[in-house]
Amino acid sequence: MTDIIISGANGHMGHMIYECIKERSDCRVVAGIDINTEKYADFPIFATPSELNIKGDVIIDFSHPALLDALLEYSSKTGTPVVYATTGYTDEQIDKIKEAAETSPVFFSWNMSMGINLLVELSKKAAAFLGDQFDIEILEKHHNRKLDAPSGTALMLANGINEVFDGEKEYVYDRHSVRKKREKKEIGISSIRGGTIVGEHDIIFAGNDEVITLSHSAASRRVFAVGSINAALFLKGKPAGMYDMSDVFKEL
Repeated sequence: MTDIIISGANGHMGHMIYECIKERSDCRVVAGIDINTEKYADFPIFATPSELNIKGDVIIDFSHPALLDALLEYSSKTGTPVVYATTGYTDEQIDKIKEAAETSPVFFSWNMSMGINLLVELSKKAAAFLGDQFDIEILEKHHNRKLDAPSGTALMLANGINEVFDGEKEYVYDRHSVRKKREKKEIGISSIRGGTIVGEHDIIFAGNDEVITLSHSAASRRVFAVGSINAALFLKGKPAGMYDMSDVFKEL
């Protein structure tokens, strides 16, 4: 049995994670962290990590980047592994997460969906096979309440592809202000915000007289909750280090 603490327990994802865990027999929620401490289930909710008086095996964080420092401090003091599933981190904050992984187990991914992480691997294989013969564009769509653009997932996809090219590709986010021919070294990234779109990502490989598109569409936030729970169960008992969904795939 894995005891899980939900950070962001009163948010949409916090509720979703709890509902998914209720259906399982291999884990349970023992506490939550949220500025809103109103209870909705049989576990206590604390306003900050420092107030926790219940020990968990793993923390799943779907809160806000502003809580990162407090979580890092708590994890460092208690040795509690953390699944960081929050989006919108700055480069500086990501560096802090990487530094924390030197002394404790950390799971970090821009997207907790198993399907999206498979899409990353497929896009890398496609990029390696197609090389510079195809232009690469990434299109991401999300609901009208999403704050960051481009999405962390779009950047994760771009970074995965760029690994194939040894980091030589440059990201272009906006073309309207520059009137010039597209360069081969570019990866174009475009964002759409509207309605209640949960999350859609297309990777377009455009060549001469043919186009290949790899796509993923999330029908509900449940896929992210399930992925984060799988990550938490994977992370329990692991040595210090930085882990992501590719490590989970290796154990499937």
